[in-house]
Amino acid sequence: MESRVAATPDSVSRLVKMGLDVLIEKGAGVLSGFPDAAYEAAGAAIASSKEICAADFIFSINLPSATVLGELKSGSMLVTLPGLCEDDGTLSSLAEKNVDVLALERIPRISRAQSMDVLSSQANIGGYRAVLEATVQYRRFFPLMMTSAGSAKPARVVILGVGVAGLQAIATARRLGAQVWAYDVRPETSEQVESLGAKFIELDLGEEGAGEGGYARELSDEAKARQQQLLSAELQKADVLISTAAIPCRPAPRLITEETVKGMREGSVIIDMAAATGGNCELTEAGKVIEKHGVTIVGHTNYPGMVPADASSFFARNLVNLMDLLVSREEDKLVRPDYMEDEVTRAALVVHQGEVRF
Repeated sequence: MESRVAATPDSVSRLVKMGLDVLIEKGAGVLSGFPDAAYEAAGAAIASSKEICAADFIFSINLPSATVLGELKSGSMLVTLPGLCEDDGTLSSLAEKNVDVLALERIPRISRAQSMDVLSSQANIGGYRAVLEATVQYRRFFPLMMTSAGSAKPARVVILGVGVAGLQAIATARRLGAQVWAYDVRPETSEQVESLGAKFIELDLGEEGAGEGGYARELSDEAKARQQQLLSAELQKADVLISTAAIPCRPAPRLITEETVKGMREGSVIIDMAAATGGNCELTEAGKVIEKHGVTIVGHTNYPGMVPADASSFFARNLVNLMDLLVSREEDKLVRPDYMEDEVTRAALVVHQGEVRF
């Protein structure tokens, strides 16, 4: 169950000040710690799902149910994280109803869109929470501990993938006193790793791994095999291994083989943040915590949802900033601008005026 909500009392207050009427579905914020009364105090009206579907703009963390989608009115816009890399029929059916869909994951990574980038805000939280999960699953200390009863060595933590989540995981693990190493197919990330006090694992794969928009790209089969071979020895030294490697609209790259897991110390922990897209570890089971060969493998699929209040607040602020592009004021009324004239909305709209735009 999703515990986050796409609007908070604070964001409602800001939307109301923009001149918008705001409806909140009854109980929508309860799991994030925001009661209906707080929304009402901020200026929102509490409404049923059917009433929400009659709105001009509908905010949702994830793609709503088929029932809700079927009730959206013509001319409205759904703003969400659909998580679709191709149309499975959902977008076509919304296009037929003349419902626009703005896919938040497609907001371009450019300077003026940083304040609207929900993927980055949520990944930041995810990287932080993944490290906390590791401290729970690992049966030893993270920092060097010296007591009258003796001392304990600091944990050796290895982070795979140096995107937003990986960088936050590095920073959090370092704050907790662990020794941290990190790897990414993009060698240019080494400076960021070292700036946080961690060490960068360098591998010669024979090709570059940087792709468009700052993301990693998929490697050739030959480079993948070399990567697994060279990485294995480094990964087997880890007490805690946190993998964040992901490629947009591709299965997660398999970086951790069963043979690698077999070589890890008993009691070690793998936090596979890519579990939802197949996992970086071939033994990962999405949504489960399992133990294989003496190693705990964690397959949680929604780390931001484990910090629902702040994750919702960040998400909601991103949407408030986005609304500046979705509505504009002409004289004394709010109108919709031409979305195709703005590079942010043009890139993010996957359904517009009855057309699927993949």
